[in-house]
Formats: sequence, structure tokens, C-alpha cells
Amino acid sequence: MSAEVAHPGPDDAESGGYRRVMLKLGGEMFGGGGVGVDPDVVQTVSRQIAAVVRTGVQVAVVIGGGNFFRGAELQQRGMDRSRADYMGMLGTVMNCLALQDFLEREHGIETRVQTAITMGQVAESYIPRRAMRHLEKGRVVIFGGGAGMPYFSTDTTAAQRALEIGCEVVLMAKAVDGIYTADPKTDPDALMFDHITHREVLERGLNVADATAFSLCMDNNMPIMVFNLLTEGNIARAVRGEKIGTLVSTPGGRPSF
Repeated sequence: MSAEVAHPGPDDAESGGYRRVMLKLGGEMFGGGGVGVDPDVVQTVSRQIAAVVRTGVQVAVVIGGGNFFRGAELQQRGMDRSRADYMGMLGTVMNCLALQDFLEREHGIETRVQTAITMGQVAESYIPRRAMRHLEKGRVVIFGGGAGMPYFSTDTTAAQRALEIGCEVVLMAKAVDGIYTADPKTDPDALMFDHITHREVLERGLNVADATAFSLCMDNNMPIMVFNLLTEGNIARAVRGEKIGTLVSTPGGRPSF
């Protein structure tokens, strides 16, 4: 169920696909469905990122913290929402450090972790111009600490950071193939979209990511590509602009690269 609209990508071999991308990773995947970090998952993710970086693409990453803490869920158990969200932000930093270690130690990829909450012994503070300079030098920049404020999801952080540092697309990696009309795990008749607009996602109430993230991307013509991270090589395919997953874009938005 979709409009047959090609994903933005290389118009010819010379364009080479996207040049600077924001990769949004869910914390739940880092935990392999459990609490903590699953080294096998981090290894798989780092291998895919390293392969993309070696092609010359600039990669920024935002990671969630759902494998440690989820503020909204802790709030339901009586915890103050602001405090719960700050705990979640700290969880994202642990995931960032795990990814940094695998990228540098196993693949020799230079990285920098920047956090929205100051913690000088383990990471740089978030400075947009510095992040852009790191990307230009071929380093992977991993953003931790969410937006540094409660009530904002890491999906929204990924959208905001992507806009501020000049990314061309938000690559939203999930454990499903794309955006469906309903939850494919519970509805066998659910159909996947090849293409959908930001507004349609919001109006249909599709539970893909935080509505604030989609609104921010819609208002600023930032495309989002939702795809399955667990399929080997999908990050590279997304970066090349291949037709995988679901493309979310607004007509008249950013051009193809």
C-alpha cells in the first residue's frame, strides 16, 4: 500500500547517494530485547557503520536508552517524570560509549561522543560546529544525553541534531522493515508503505516515532527513512538511497542527492 515514489538517492553514479546522514538507533535493540548492552548487536551495528564510513559518507548517530531506562514508563510507577528522563539520558551515554568502543577497537574508525549533559571525563559537550568539523574529518559523531531536557525523546533529538549539523536525511533504524498500516506483529493484514508524507504519519497516528520528531522534520523538509537495522547491509543501502523500508517526505521538500 503505497505511492510508487522512488527514495531520494543518487540521480547518477556520480552523486554517490547521501553525503551526511543522521542514524537513529533504538536503545531496545542495543539490549537485544533485555536490560543492558548486547555485544553481538553492537558488533553488528558497528560493522555496518564502519563499512559506510569507509566509503566517505559522514555519519552522525543518536542512540536511545530504552535498554536501561524509559522515563515515561518509570513515571507510570510513580517516579517524577523529570528525574526519570534524566536517568534515561544517562542510559543513552552508556550506549554511546559501547558503540564508540566497538567502532574504534574493532574497526579503527575515529569517533567522538558528544553529550547534552556535561560529563567531561567521558565525552565532549554538544557543540554543533565542532560536531560538523569532526564529521568533515571522517569521524563518527555519537550524540548522547538526549536533548538534555526532560519530556523530549531521542527521536526528537535525532531530528533536531540532524537539522542543526546539516544532515540530508534521518535514517531511523528499527526492528521492522518499515512503516505499516498497523502493527505487523499483531495484524497479519498490515501493509507496508513504500512512501508516506510526514503529515500522513501524524494524521494516521502511526506509532513509528515521537510525533514531535515528525513535526520538526515536516516543518523543515527533512526526509526520514525507516528501515530494518537487523538486515545486514541495510545501513549502506539506505545511505546509497536504495529503495528499502519506508521513505517519509513532504512534496516540495529537499531534493534527491
